[in-house]
Amino acid sequence: MSACCFLIPGDWNTPTGGYTFDRRMVLALREVGWAVEVCRLDGAWPQPDAAELAGAAARIAALADGTLVVADGLAFGTLAEVVAPHAARLRWVALVHHPLHLESGLSDAARRQLLANETHALLHARHLVVPSPATAIDVAAMGVSPAHITVVEPGTDPVPMAVRPPREGPLRLLCVATLTPRKGHSLLLQALAGLMHLDWELHNVGSAMRDPATAEHLRLLAAPLGARVFWHGEVNEQALHAHYADADVFVLASLHEGFGMVITEALAHGLPVVASDAGALAQTLPGGAGLQVPAGEVAPLQVALAHILSDAGLRERLGAGARAAAEQLPTWPQQALLLARALERVA
Repeated sequence: MSACCFLIPGDWNTPTGGYTFDRRMVLALREVGWAVEVCRLDGAWPQPDAAELAGAAARIAALADGTLVVADGLAFGTLAEVVAPHAARLRWVALVHHPLHLESGLSDAARRQLLANETHALLHARHLVVPSPATAIDVAAMGVSPAHITVVEPGTDPVPMAVRPPREGPLRLLCVATLTPRKGHSLLLQALAGLMHLDWELHNVGSAMRDPATAEHLRLLAAPLGARVFWHGEVNEQALHAHYADADVFVLASLHEGFGMVITEALAHGLPVVASDAGALAQTLPGGAGLQVPAGEVAPLQVALAHILSDAGLRERLGAGARAAAEQLPTWPQQALLLARALERVA
């Protein structure tokens, strides 16, 4: 029986794309016969304190010689000194959702430190798994040989297409993203501030607890928009599906994405999309399913939103494109087989 250990930084039920990828891959690997142990590393990753690093070191030291270890990059990128003594006896595979130094809102010093730490850590990995060709390019730029990188895109779940009757009242824009600078909520709110003459409301789904300062800033920025902006926080899977089903348009103004799983979730629900072209989003969003705008710019985002809010025919055409794209999306079992093949090569 094939076996491995997944090192997960924190609670794998955290509703982000990275944690969803980890959790669904573990479950799918088990379904195809792999014995997968999950080792949780508690801590404030990717900035653990000394006690949290010591705890991670103890967990890693306890792993048996020869263990195939799949380590989530949120922790692995900061564990170079911890991993180094075990680089030869354990078979390390780094699962890099996106390089840590590409997070938005970092100081120059913090960015340089994260880049140095992760570059050092990746030297100890026998192989890397990334979710997109764009992220493969990012990690290759850090000195990793392309021969040691495998792209395994996230899977999706088949979703019954919701029947959306003609909307009475404001069109519902949906953004699913944690309230952090990288997700671009401030750009979205600035763009919508210039579209008060149109009938819309914005529903934001995502944690406000990961970065409370950013969450508070966004609420202040949204205040002049009045009761048009809703903050739902983290929601369970059933509630999230309900938000997708109730929406008319999905929007994401991110400054960087290693893949952008919420885009494929929106496609699976047949939603037209307005998104930035940041990172992997340029490849994640099919051209016929949405409007794409330059990352970090308010004016083009505002134009795209005005266009899709004003043109019912455009929304219908892009929705049809989303439904067509959804038929081509890979499932989690299919993607787990790709990951299994990559792990078998290391094993």
